[in-house]
Amino acid sequence: MNACTLYFDRHPKLVMYQLIPFHRFRETPQVRFFDITISHSNARDLVFHEGPATSPNNDESGAWQFYLHPHQEDNLMALSGGRTFYLVNFTWLNPFHIVRLEAGGDILQIPPGTFHRSVSDPDGSLVLNQAVRSQQATVEREFRVYNSAEIPRLKQLTQEMMNCVNLHQLGRSHHRAA
Repeated sequence: MNACTLYFDRHPKLVMYQLIPFHRFRETPQVRFFDITISHSNARDLVFHEGPATSPNNDESGAWQFYLHPHQEDNLMALSGGRTFYLVNFTWLNPFHIVRLEAGGDILQIPPGTFHRSVSDPDGSLVLNQAVRSQQATVEREFRVYNSAEIPRLKQLTQEMMNCVNLHQLGRSHHRAA
């Protein structure tokens, strides 16, 4: 078992989310080769944030908004810059996590049914998503925005948990402890 793999409290065989390392083929002083393949990936999204962007944006009152993909698994890799992801899933033992994604770090796999949002570094970021979409997936359904002000449990949890969070750093793979 990967030390970075966490499990659902109610379904111990299901993965909560994973930090997936990728294979480095070769590295020279000015060139690095990587295999970043995600098996079963059937969709690609390239998401560029210019400056300290938040996605999705807060609403007019400042309430956090989230995406939730009912039929899509995200596999996110920072190609440049850094991005901080806020993950909420009510079925997890610890339902609120903050995960830091940096260029050269692991791939963040977010399972379907997880509320998530991200904030880029001041200089922005570029993230590749090698998604796995089920046959039921549609753009309208998968990229709907959920407002925490309209979901009482989500609003309460995000407000309470910002004082007591689980932070997971996804730094460069070669800097991780064995």
